[in-house]
Amino acid sequence: MKIKVQNRRRLMLALLALLVATGLFLCFRTQPIEVDLATAQRAPLRVTIGQEGRTRVVDRYVVTAPVNGYARRIHYEAGNAIARGATLVELEPLRAEILDARRRAEAQARIGATTASVSAAEQHASAAASDASLAQKESQRLHALRQSGYISAAAADQATSNAERSAAELRSAQFAVATAKHELEAARTSLQYAASGGSGKPVVIPSPVAGRVLRVIHKSEGTVAAGQALMEIGDPGALEVEVDVLSADAVRIHPGARVLFERWGGDGALEGTVRVIEPAGFTKVSALGVEEQRVWVIVAFTSAASKWQRLGDGFRVEASFILWEANDVLQIPASALFRDGSSWAAYTVAEGRAVKRRLEIGQRNGSGAQVLSGLQTGEQVIVHPDDRVRGGVKVAAR
Repeated sequence: MKIKVQNRRRLMLALLALLVATGLFLCFRTQPIEVDLATAQRAPLRVTIGQEGRTRVVDRYVVTAPVNGYARRIHYEAGNAIARGATLVELEPLRAEILDARRRAEAQARIGATTASVSAAEQHASAAASDASLAQKESQRLHALRQSGYISAAAADQATSNAERSAAELRSAQFAVATAKHELEAARTSLQYAASGGSGKPVVIPSPVAGRVLRVIHKSEGTVAAGQALMEIGDPGALEVEVDVLSADAVRIHPGARVLFERWGGDGALEGTVRVIEPAGFTKVSALGVEEQRVWVIVAFTSAASKWQRLGDGFRVEASFILWEANDVLQIPASALFRDGSSWAAYTVAEGRAVKRRLEIGQRNGSGAQVLSGLQTGEQVIVHPDDRVRGGVKVAAR
């Protein structure tokens, strides 16, 4: 009986020791690291440069005033259709200044004064004509007496001089009459045009092309200067897209490159091709206050016009310039890659443990990377590996 009790006690102690050992093993054994896994697979891959752009009319015409004048009110509104040669604006000659009662009285008094000046000038001219006639006759009489020897040569010369001076005074008086008459006519004209508001045949500005009004800059009537912009016209059916990209990205884009326009407001994506990359850049301050060198890239639509006909001038679009694309590419998420010296590497999973693989990488975009060698289709890689993941470490899918 005593032996049975001892055996039972030993069995209980053994079971207790086994339980303690099992608990210690479970507590201190290495736990697998939970990771996110992705599978290497063959799928289409596209490398793009994305940037916002805006549409613009290909041929835009800014109608300006050819001369100084008074523009009549423009009755066109933005969006109105215009035929080629249609009258856009009419310019009248500049209108004369309207006189108030005081200035009108002054103008009328000026007419009276200039009328008196004309009379005085005419009277002076009449007197000068009489003096000139008398001096001429006196000169002829004294020259006759000089030939007979009754007067000296000096007296004859003095008579000639007096005749010439009188003729000059007559001409001056006649010029003064003409000047006074001109001033009188100017005073009368000023008063007449100030009362009528001016008159004259208007200058008609026709439309250079058939299209639509894009913007009316000077709608109300009023005085305009030569060269002043009045309105803009163009054909919204002929649109292109201007996109400003970083100069470092512009060197990777070439004329003829394919472009996709997504999230432009309509269904599906629109397509286009790069028409021109402008050779001169410009400085632009970003939203973060950083100065950037950017370049305008002009894109022409290749999609049917019926798909983008609701777009207008200055509409916003999101452009994706396709630098490279292929339909059957072995790829993994770009977040699985990390630098290993001068090469790229990724962690694969084999028998529950992480294995570091050096890979040869081709094209990359923001989400995927092309694998040229070092990985097979269907193998799993660890996405976003942290500092705990190393070769040989146990891992488990999260």
